[in-house]
Amino acid sequence: MERIVLGKANWLVEHGYEVTIITTEQNGRSAFFPMHSSIKQFDLGINYSDYNEASFIRKFFAFLVKRRLHKRKLRTFLNNIRADIVISTFGNEVGILPSINDGSKKVVEIHFSRFFRIQENRKGLFSLVDYFRSFCDKRNASKYARLVLLTNEDVKHWPKLKNIVVIPNFTSITNETSNQNTKRAISVGRLTYQKGYDMLIHIWAKVVQRHSDWHLDIFGSGEDEQKLQDLIMQYSIPKYVTIHKPSPMIVQEYLNSSIYLLSSRYEGFPLVLCESMNYGLAPVAMACKCGPKDLIIDGESGFLVDEGDIDTFVEKTCQLIENKSLRERMGRIAHQRMSQYFTPEVIMQQWTQLFDEL
Repeated sequence: MERIVLGKANWLVEHGYEVTIITTEQNGRSAFFPMHSSIKQFDLGINYSDYNEASFIRKFFAFLVKRRLHKRKLRTFLNNIRADIVISTFGNEVGILPSINDGSKKVVEIHFSRFFRIQENRKGLFSLVDYFRSFCDKRNASKYARLVLLTNEDVKHWPKLKNIVVIPNFTSITNETSNQNTKRAISVGRLTYQKGYDMLIHIWAKVVQRHSDWHLDIFGSGEDEQKLQDLIMQYSIPKYVTIHKPSPMIVQEYLNSSIYLLSSRYEGFPLVLCESMNYGLAPVAMACKCGPKDLIIDGESGFLVDEGDIDTFVEKTCQLIENKSLRERMGRIAHQRMSQYFTPEVIMQQWTQLFDEL
């Protein structure tokens, strides 16, 4: 989310827009990705994450207090800057923003898909909260001038809303692509339940039984790191899988790989899949909700596998490993598809058209 928000913000200031980014829990940290010097950034200091590890009751009441503080600070800030358009990224401000009468048009963009809260698969009372908040999401989204979705697939999950527009994310297009010579598969993302790395490690354990000269590199951090490391040891494949910290030099990692593997249980728009296809990697992806089906033409620019179908995922991965010409052809088509439909110029023209309409 940070990468695409900053990418859009950088493009906008370079094209004459004034941009302010408002955060709630930056805690003095600088941005991970480059930020144009003309962008103004202000942190409200709400820090919802202070209570991430608290009990349900304590977290619930702390949330109510922080939400009240959030609304007061946000209202004051927006009334001071008098923006023309204010965009929510579907964070904790999503239910607050429409009631702030600062004269701006309100837009909400969701970086996931419709039922992302339920798909997190939390247990107990948190599960009930996720169902309730998912119900509220549609009501909140209806109050905005526009609801921006990332995929056409997700549109059907928001029935009867008349304010929907689909604008996917973009990737910076390059002519430099993988030469498909490296016996390496790659996956990039947070080490969480969502990304399905537990399934991917299971898949790779089966792959290396047939192709022990190939290696899988996973780049990411998150709460499941130790669990995944334990799983690698359980399958006795530490020689064949390595988990790396996130890298700001991820471009070079793409170029030094031949296959991209996406094992997510759910997505909004898998930007890393978009990026890897841009660098000419042949992808194998779970056809989860939502995103992969908008990016990959099955059998042409990669392979789509039914959700949770580990055996087919293994077979498609081995098919790419065993056939370099197939990898090269799919990688070439994948790169061409990104160059045609997902460039910053193509996508940001859709955003500026939306701004002009509003």
